[in-house]
Amino acid sequence: MEHDLSPSTLAELRRPRPYPAVSVLTPTHRREPDNAQDPVRLRNALADAKKQLEADPAVTRERRMDVADQLDKALSEVDLGHAEDGLVIFAAPGEHQVWSLARPVPERVVLSDTFLTRNLVAAQAAERPYWVLAVSADRVTLWNGGTDRVTEDHSGGFPLTRSRENFDAERQEQIGDMPSTFRDEGTRHFLREADIALAEVLREQPRPLYIAGESAALSALDELGGVAKEAVHVPHGGLAHGTPGAVWQAIGPVIAAEARKNVDRVSHELVTARGRKAFAAGVDEVWQNASDGRIRLLAVEENYRVTVRDDAGDHLVPAESGDLDAREDIVDEIVERCLDTGAEVRFVPDGALGDAHGIAGVLRY
Repeated sequence: MEHDLSPSTLAELRRPRPYPAVSVLTPTHRREPDNAQDPVRLRNALADAKKQLEADPAVTRERRMDVADQLDKALSEVDLGHAEDGLVIFAAPGEHQVWSLARPVPERVVLSDTFLTRNLVAAQAAERPYWVLAVSADRVTLWNGGTDRVTEDHSGGFPLTRSRENFDAERQEQIGDMPSTFRDEGTRHFLREADIALAEVLREQPRPLYIAGESAALSALDELGGVAKEAVHVPHGGLAHGTPGAVWQAIGPVIAAEARKNVDRVSHELVTARGRKAFAAGVDEVWQNASDGRIRLLAVEENYRVTVRDDAGDHLVPAESGDLDAREDIVDEIVERCLDTGAEVRFVPDGALGDAHGIAGVLRY
């Protein structure tokens, strides 16, 4: 199952497909007893997709069989034992993908000429992915960070390693010789290569960056003046050779502290925007401004979800799930629209937005 939505992957997913491109969304659960319903709901959703394919006169028999086969292959790849909060399956002639999301999704099946990506985009924004670079004198590893975990990533050719005669970084750490090690020209050249490789990764997938290593290693990277200079430094050695659990244990508290700072910053910007009348609140007002590309900063409470429908095309009004023309993922639509128009999107704890009713925006004009 896929987790990491890079800009290039998103662009590929949004590419038009030969009809029908099928999107199947279903909620999933991480724990018992709620997860007992997940297999049944998933099978029912896929059965509904096949029924819609069968009933659609625009789908030829050959394409219907192809896409149905892709749905079956996707089902075989689903691992509900490691489910998160939502599951998205994409299937089109000759291809399929399975995405596990750390954000709930509405239960739906959509046939179109493109895949339904807004829930993936919103889940990615909510998770706020980041990079962790773990540095030692003989090894540099890259870690893909999420809400509650890190996994080693091999983008940019990482991990980078080096060896030389009589070089024992672990022993030098033990005897306290790291400062002289990181002043060594060979080590500095190695770190410079890591910084260059990291710059390429950040060009392809820009994210917040954290760098973990001995204080001498962090100072050496700073002196090189590359992209690592703008990172949040975490003075903790040994992680370049560490496990995902060890990296997360070291980086988790730092991520939590940065998240608190971000919430404070967002709150301050919203208060300032109110004062200069550049503020929007509530799903209807925010949706209208998002549609016009006017939002510069969007703030959404983490678990805020609302079902609405269009009122004659002018406003959004509350609706019940399952109502005709109900839009159950309007918040995800707003998030995707804001990101498409270059806005900054921040998810904040429930209740943090007060009387803004779960969603608010700072306007560009």
